[in-house]
Amino acid sequence: MKTIALLAAMLLALPAFAQHQAPPGMDPNQFKPLPDRNDVVSWNVFSQVELVKQKDRYVPKFAPAVAALDNKDVKVQGFMMPLQMGDKQSHFVLTAMPQTCSFCMPGGPETMVEVKTKAPVKYTFEPLVLSGKLAVLKDDPTGVFYRLTDAVQSK
Repeated sequence: MKTIALLAAMLLALPAFAQHQAPPGMDPNQFKPLPDRNDVVSWNVFSQVELVKQKDRYVPKFAPAVAALDNKDVKVQGFMMPLQMGDKQSHFVLTAMPQTCSFCMPGGPETMVEVKTKAPVKYTFEPLVLSGKLAVLKDDPTGVFYRLTDAVQSK
């Protein structure tokens, strides 16, 4: 339950951290998006979503290309943002951009995938490629748009 509350708080804070810049003194080229690969779902595809007002709240409206990925086995590449302490993680967020600080979000909910792995994955600052079943979440109470379950690390 704490993890869900943490995810919700992080996603609510996103507008305040919308700009993503390299920390002072660091190479800005180190903080560019990963190049697209043919064998993984592109973050450009995940970004094909808009928020629409539905009664008294906003919900995501996904493009057909995104909606077609729901309940499909996919590969996703990105950077690990841990949700718990430890050098091995089984529940974390995969992001399109690397974190520049512990308190800054690397983008909006369209640039993140909540991941639950079959077996813990070693924490790394390097990009990961994960395979698993993708859920496209139309009304998740935590504000998450995408969740990858039964994920395993790929090459």
